[in-house]
Amino acid sequence: MSVTPTQATLEPRNRSVTPSSVAPVPRYRNPIRVLMVHRNFRLFWLGQTGSVIGTWMESVATGWLALKLTNSAFMVGAVAAAGSLPVLLLTLYAGVVVDRRPKLRLVKTTQSLLLIQAAVLWWFNWSGHITVAWLALLSLVAGSISAFDIPARQSLMIELVGREDVVDAIALNSSGFNVARVIGPALAAIVIDRLGLAWCFAINSMSFLLVLIGLSMIRLSPEEERVAARNAGLAMGGPMSGLVEGLRFMTGTRPVVLLMMLVAVYSVFGIPFLVMMPVFAQDVLHGNARTYGALLAAVGIGAVLGALSLAMVGHRARRGQWLAYASVSFCVFLFLFSFTRTLWVSVPLLALVGFAMIQNNALANGLLQTLSPDHLRGRVMAAYAFVFVGMGPIGSLLAGTVAQVAGTPVAVGGGALVLLMFAAWVLWVRPEVKRL
Repeated sequence: MSVTPTQATLEPRNRSVTPSSVAPVPRYRNPIRVLMVHRNFRLFWLGQTGSVIGTWMESVATGWLALKLTNSAFMVGAVAAAGSLPVLLLTLYAGVVVDRRPKLRLVKTTQSLLLIQAAVLWWFNWSGHITVAWLALLSLVAGSISAFDIPARQSLMIELVGREDVVDAIALNSSGFNVARVIGPALAAIVIDRLGLAWCFAINSMSFLLVLIGLSMIRLSPEEERVAARNAGLAMGGPMSGLVEGLRFMTGTRPVVLLMMLVAVYSVFGIPFLVMMPVFAQDVLHGNARTYGALLAAVGIGAVLGALSLAMVGHRARRGQWLAYASVSFCVFLFLFSFTRTLWVSVPLLALVGFAMIQNNALANGLLQTLSPDHLRGRVMAAYAFVFVGMGPIGSLLAGTVAQVAGTPVAVGGGALVLLMFAAWVLWVRPEVKRL
């Protein structure tokens, strides 16, 4: 097997150096080291985390507004689908575009367009002209922009921190996302109650300014800019040939194929437990909205701790092997959670689920980025988004159907068992990923 970049940097340059003269590698390191070391990533992370709080506020307000306008659960789902459908349809083509443009400039463009979309949505609410048709159309616009924004932001990460620190950066980015997932909905509830729905959209619109300010302060080195320009130059040809080139690389690289398959099955059988949380809170735990909030908060807190622990350990563990342990842990904790009937047992188990879940996400994403050539990374990240986001509705529909027929615990626990069997096959029967 060829030497990975991580392994290469751990090999001493002078092999005659005695072990006693080599400085010991610390067992653990500062979990926010990447934020302290990389100024560009620090600017990106601060703006992104602040903006995601606004995005969660808009998400809560959009669902509530759709319900107020129509009093129809179907239309609430339809508006949500309008936001996710373009990601499914456009993101593979978007990957070709991302590889042919400077990624920092493209992210600035997409974030500016999302600011405009949020401002228009605020104006329609503030002026009283909002209808469910306008709400669905503006959700469709946001989803179309996000189809380009997601792979651009994901593939920009490695330009901000380098290959060595990309997994840590993804983990910290995930921790910011999960902090926002706890803060955003709670803040939205307060704003809706005190100021009205329109202010959630206004705050989200202003939050994009945080991202744009941070992005405008990022300074790539001349060498990084030359590498980015060279990689963009390598991604030539028509859109279809570019798409074929990316698919040929992914299907011809066995670890990439296995990682994509694992992400797909994870999205179908693992992630839908989040969709089932309100039903679990009401029908299994016999609770209310406060119970639902406690369950989601437990997942978020566990995810933040999982991300920080991943960043703290850094390169000491082989990432493929760590992914194997995280995958098994996620399945086991989720299966055990499906048997709980009291809140005081459910909360700590869900914290452990969130802990393992975020490590799965960060490690799979980071391994895909380090396996990808620079000029193909946008397309690989677009395929990752396509699998991760696109398979989600299938899993939600399947989980809902099983829950309707056999009960929510069976839907959650059964999905965990299926994922456990597939993860065991990928990570132990096919050890290519585990050796990374």
